[in-house]
Amino acid sequence: MLDYDLTSLQEARDLARKAKQAQKAFSNYTEEDIDKILVAMVKAVEENAEWLARMAVDETKYGVFEHKVIKNLFAARDIYNYIKNIKTVGVINEDAEQRVAEVAVPSGVILGIVPTTNPTSTIIHNTLCALKGANAIVFSPHPNAVRCSNAAVQLLHDAAVQAGAPEGLVGCVAKISMQATNELMHHEDVSVIVATGGSAMVKAAYSAGKPAFGVGPGNVPVFIERTANVKEAVSDIITSKTFDNGMICASEQTILADEPISEEVISELKSQGAYFLTPEEVEKVSRAITTPKGVMNPSMVGKSPRFIAEKAGINIPGNARLLIAPLDGKGLEHPLFHEKLCPVLAFLTVPDWKKACKLSIELLNMGGIGHTFSIHSQDDSVIREFIQKPVFRIVVNTPSALGGIGYTTGLAPSMTLGCGTWGGSSISENLGPQHLINIKRLAYGIKKFEANESTGEGASPCTFSSHDIAHVVKKVLHQLQVQ
Repeated sequence: MLDYDLTSLQEARDLARKAKQAQKAFSNYTEEDIDKILVAMVKAVEENAEWLARMAVDETKYGVFEHKVIKNLFAARDIYNYIKNIKTVGVINEDAEQRVAEVAVPSGVILGIVPTTNPTSTIIHNTLCALKGANAIVFSPHPNAVRCSNAAVQLLHDAAVQAGAPEGLVGCVAKISMQATNELMHHEDVSVIVATGGSAMVKAAYSAGKPAFGVGPGNVPVFIERTANVKEAVSDIITSKTFDNGMICASEQTILADEPISEEVISELKSQGAYFLTPEEVEKVSRAITTPKGVMNPSMVGKSPRFIAEKAGINIPGNARLLIAPLDGKGLEHPLFHEKLCPVLAFLTVPDWKKACKLSIELLNMGGIGHTFSIHSQDDSVIREFIQKPVFRIVVNTPSALGGIGYTTGLAPSMTLGCGTWGGSSISENLGPQHLINIKRLAYGIKKFEANESTGEGASPCTFSSHDIAHVVKKVLHQLQVQ
């Protein structure tokens, strides 16, 4: 009987090699050929979005079935409609004045590391973006989402092949292991890594010695400023934080309520289904959803308010949609000020927008720097003050989770949100196909080199004869030979 780890390693190597062969052939496809394949994959997702969502919920025990259907369709339809006109094949731009032509070149084989929170939608998004640039892609799924991830990949692969793509262009590890993932990250046939997951995995991807796109955690503060439409702001926040039970990393984590409207915000939250925890219940919920080290308890990720309440040993109303933990006076060291991938929100009252600014920076520095900040306000001068905050997405008057991924905003639709250098990411925007290609430049000479030009105003002319240049070149070559 073969050792599981060895067969897992061999499977990873076979996937990479097959993908490399397929990509070599695929690199010769025209933009029209690729578009036909993308359309076929989108159609396949549309016809199977519910099946994939049900499989993901049943296997991972995370999230909400109906919302996973929406995410699957978003990752297919919305992504395709956004990227279909992005030039990623052949000559993509020409500057007639500067006489420079830009030519797209595929990156090659891309490795996608998939999170358990969005196991099918992330695969759909990354596959469309990879193939749009004439790349191949192989996936290493989370151990708790192997079945649904492989089902999504098989669906996309079969649709692509039926539309004319080469076999092996999209693949997925079935016998998942850390050794297999590590093998793919370091395999010579893998050119780029797209890592969506925990901080440790993202760090490992960046340490693999090849280009990588990783996304860090989110710890999104949301400020409800005194000029906000409170009813709409609360509705947006609840919509966002309850969408797929709060698993999108751009979802709100701490409400900062402006003091003049704080009571109105509390009242509106209660009327729209939020349950405010008592001080005793805050500590019980905190112990239930966080580990002794203060990080999110994996078994509580994507769970409903009722499930969390039962595990915490508290009683909540049957219609409670969200759990609110008032933490005034607790100090920012409280565990519930960290990222919570479930329908639990911390709550603070702040005296004004300046204090909200200060606290938001502190919260982001605790985990989530570079990711997303959310604000509800009708005062554009106040909104603009938050441009200086250390994030690369500031979403205004919209559900943060859905705004961050580009569902309700004009941001690029994406399931992979870069956090820039502040958050340890190589990009500061939402990942798309334009990040997964190389650009070759053809540049014609447009001006003559004048050897006797002055080095600058006030400087002595420095001239070189052809004899001087030849002497320097000969000397450099001799030095290289000696070395």
